[in-house]
Amino acid sequence: MQADLIWNDIEKIRSASPLVHNITNYVVMNNTANALLALGASPVMAHSVEEVEDMTAIASALVINIGTLSPEWVAAMKLAMTAAAKRGLPIVFDPVGAGATPYRSKVCYELLGNQAPTIIRGNASEIMALVDANVKTKGVDSLEECDNRAEAAAQLLSREYAATVVVSGGVDLVIRDEAKAQVANGHPLMPRVTGLGCTASALVGAFAAVNADPFAAAAHAMAVMGICGELAAEKADGPGTLQLYFIDALYNLTSRQVKDYLRIGLS
Repeated sequence: MQADLIWNDIEKIRSASPLVHNITNYVVMNNTANALLALGASPVMAHSVEEVEDMTAIASALVINIGTLSPEWVAAMKLAMTAAAKRGLPIVFDPVGAGATPYRSKVCYELLGNQAPTIIRGNASEIMALVDANVKTKGVDSLEECDNRAEAAAQLLSREYAATVVVSGGVDLVIRDEAKAQVANGHPLMPRVTGLGCTASALVGAFAAVNADPFAAAAHAMAVMGICGELAAEKADGPGTLQLYFIDALYNLTSRQVKDYLRIGLS
């Protein structure tokens, strides 16, 4: 059963505590670090060009998130991605706000051209902007629905970069070549908490660290993300407490909860 496979990954994360190297943004560092810790992984946020290659050398996965850009960080991202590829580490790329500004889109194309990631995760606007420069993003929020156009863009990206592509939305899509997973877990309060999309990318990194199949790792991570969002929403009074209970849900997640809450379709 799919729930058993997901639980097997969670147990691996909890027992191995893989080091997930994040080059991410100022807004979410604390949130994503705490989420990784609650899941059972070991987070590190190292951004300096002087150490990113050395940090990548001891990591089990690399997560690149372009939320708060600077030329120095872009240089560090390129170095880290190249180092990770040489070691065969999974690379998760989160194109935060792709399409919002010309510079942001340019950086995305540069990073993708420098080293193809293993997994790309973004909202519908961001994924579509990676294949169509005319698609715009509202800051870091999606202006597009996770529909057939977003799915087509994800398939194009998957083929171009030989990558698994995740499109976050009301129903998350996970695409790899012709394979598709639809993860229906989640709650409407989740988009009201800043950085939960970035947290999803970090969790994808943790699952990719223990599961050699990027498609399965991405689908499992998004399912756990959505399930924990639902569990948190049952206790929360609003977005503030949702974030609090979300971390607790990750930490306390059980195999029974995964089986009871999981809503995933594979094709």
